[in-house]
Formats: sequence, structure tokens, C-alpha cells
Amino acid sequence: MFKQSIQFVTAFFLGIVLLSSLNAQEKSADEIAKELADPNTALATLTLKSQFRQFEGDLPGANDQDSFTSLFQPALPFLRDDGSKILFRPAIPLLSGQPIYNSGTGQFDEESGIGDIVFDLAYAPAVAPGKTVAFGLVSSLPTASDGLGSDRYTLGPEFLYGVLTPKYVLAIFPNHQWDIGGSGDTDINLTTIQPIFTYLPGGGWNVGSGPIITYDWNSEQWTVPLQINAGKTVVWGGRPWKISMEVNHYIEHADPFGPEWMVGFNIGPVVKNGLADWFN
Repeated sequence: MFKQSIQFVTAFFLGIVLLSSLNAQEKSADEIAKELADPNTALATLTLKSQFRQFEGDLPGANDQDSFTSLFQPALPFLRDDGSKILFRPAIPLLSGQPIYNSGTGQFDEESGIGDIVFDLAYAPAVAPGKTVAFGLVSSLPTASDGLGSDRYTLGPEFLYGVLTPKYVLAIFPNHQWDIGGSGDTDINLTTIQPIFTYLPGGGWNVGSGPIITYDWNSEQWTVPLQINAGKTVVWGGRPWKISMEVNHYIEHADPFGPEWMVGFNIGPVVKNGLADWFN
């Protein structure tokens, strides 16, 4: 199953690349970095995120657990003639060595495979310069391998509002998901809030913070990381790439078990959304 999942993501990644080409207009790395800093950017990207997590908690052996996640996260904007955009952003996770507590043995088992696929579909209207707005839906599909997901479909609203300047971006990106079906028996009632701050010092660089904060209304539990990130946009062989790193330290999570640290490395090419041609 895990091998098949990797083949699926690889095939999907290559398929999008084959449908893509560079924009005819050449831009500097610094110009592209500023465009990518907009959460509703018109630039399509194919980002691969590599994330290492270390866990802690009250369960026996919790402090000895870690895991690795590869997350394929394309951002595919569909531009409209009036300046607005339709944004489609799927996220396909591959989990390796994910610790799952076995209450029968009192120990952790390690599971690997594909996780639940999450995606959002949003509308970003044309607004005044220096502002960015979007609203839409976020959903997850029960695609996870055995033991790695909830076996539930989820759906809910999302909203984004941001302020853009040549030197910084400030934005807030909340969403909420409820379970709407599936074979699992887990109730999902989850709020996610992502405050975004990005500083653009020039030269294609960006530094900032964009922690993903969640609140589970069923367990009344917050998960809160302190996060810092830094990245650079470069042009290799005529194609722009964004490379970045992030470090998260979790100051709040469920007492029995939760992440303590997450370190991530992200890389993605800027491409033309070849799928957009199908709708023109």
C-alpha cells in the first residue's frame, strides 16, 4: 500500500508537470517571491514538504516516538477575466513510522501509508490593491491506510483576509470542519486558525511565521505551535523554485500524546497551471 501511494503521488506530480510550462513573461526571483507571499497568489506551484516530528506525552514511551511525513501540496489557481481567481489546493500526505498507541499491549505500533487527502476550493474576488480576500470550502476524504485516518468525510467553510505591501504580508486564515459521513465512528468538530506574517527583505528571501493552530471542540483541546520559517526563491534553468524551512515547537497539545517539535523542508517549482486550459 505504501509503495502504491508513493507511485500515485509521483505519477500525479509528473502529470501536472507535463501539463505545465513556464510563463512567457520572465520575472526576477525577487518579483516572484513577492507574488508567492500572497496566500492567494496567481502563480501555480507544486510543493513537496518533508516533515520530521518528535512527540511527547503521558502515555508509556510517548517521549521516544517520532515520524516522517511527505506532503505533496499543489496550489492551482484558475484566473478569471474579471481579475478574480478560483483556487484549488489539495494536500496528499504519505506517513512513515507514524506512532499509534495500542491500548492492548500498552505500547506504540508504527504504521506507514497514505493519510487522508485534504483539499480546499476557494473564490478570491478582485479587491483593492494591497488587500487579499478569499472564501470557500475545505474538505477531507477518507483515503488513509488502515489505522492512519478517521474513515470520515469532512466539510466546512474557510475564509482568508490579508494585507499586502512590498515588504510584508499580514493575513488570517480560519476554517472549520465537521464530519459528514463515512464508515468511521469518530466525531469531528475542528477549528483551524492560521495567522500569517511574512517579511520580504529582498533578494528573493522571505522570513516569517504561519503556525497552524487547531481547537478540537469534542475534546476541548488546543494544539498550538510557535513557528518560524525562512525561504528563498531562486531561478534554475529558467524555472522559478521556492525553497524554505520551518521549525515548530508545540506549547500546547493533548496531555496523553502529541507533537513536541516539527521541522520541515519545503521545495516546489513555479509552473503554469496546465489544467486551467481545459476550462478556457
